[in-house]
Amino acid sequence: MLRWLAATPALLAMNPSASAATPLVTRPIPRSGERLPVIGLGTWQVFDVGRDSAARARLREVLTQFTAGGATLIDSSPMYGSAESVVGDLSAALGLREKLFLATKVWTSGREDGIAQMERSIARLQAGAMLDLMQVHNLVDVATHTKTLMDWKAKGRVRYLGITHYTASAHDALARRLDSGDYDFVQVNYSLDEPEAAARLLPLAQDKRTAVLINRPFGQGGMFSRVRGKPLPPWAAELGIASWAQYFLKWILGHPAVTCVIPGTGNPKHMADNLNAGIGALPDAAMRARMAQHFDAL
Repeated sequence: MLRWLAATPALLAMNPSASAATPLVTRPIPRSGERLPVIGLGTWQVFDVGRDSAARARLREVLTQFTAGGATLIDSSPMYGSAESVVGDLSAALGLREKLFLATKVWTSGREDGIAQMERSIARLQAGAMLDLMQVHNLVDVATHTKTLMDWKAKGRVRYLGITHYTASAHDALARRLDSGDYDFVQVNYSLDEPEAAARLLPLAQDKRTAVLINRPFGQGGMFSRVRGKPLPPWAAELGIASWAQYFLKWILGHPAVTCVIPGTGNPKHMADNLNAGIGALPDAAMRARMAQHFDAL
């Protein structure tokens, strides 16, 4: 027993889901007050595994880790190959549906094609009668799909509606749509490598009481190459940061407009590492500036 107790701190450091005493930070969806854990899960590429049993077994472990750690929001799209079906199959097999906040997207043109695609996505996710969040992917035929989704929300088919994009060049278009006040969520790219959303889009989301999901939190992947082999600054320990992934994620979460960040991973160890970024203190404006300055100097 003494040996087990001595080992417990190390075990919890590796696996944040093992401790109910260190819950994930949560933030409210502005228009409803419903609280979401600040770490979510993206499925682009990593969940597009089809019927590969070995890959599915690994993703089953990821989802187990994810929900045991208190996270809930999983984001997908019909653009992501088999990802929606894999999420649906695994979450059903694990009995996780009631623990999840499922988000996906519509990515086509035309009202009828949009409705058909959204119906397929809901079926693939095995989401039941009401999907948590449907988003217009990359603003494709956004006016048409927004009308449909507002009707679906009124009828109880979806709980929330949103818009997404993944490039800075689309931020002005996202901002114009946010000005309409129609959307509960906006999903946008934001990272130390791609900080442009902070100039206008994130403050506008706050003004419009719109929840913010962050995609591409590690930029295009070059951020890890940039820090490979380099130690964390000693002062990162003040925030409990133990890896560069946590450094990058905590910097994002320090922005008050951000509701949830959705790094994609099919690796259980990376899932545990990402979850740790949503535990404990988050950086204030001064610390975020220090973190950005240190990263820029690398």
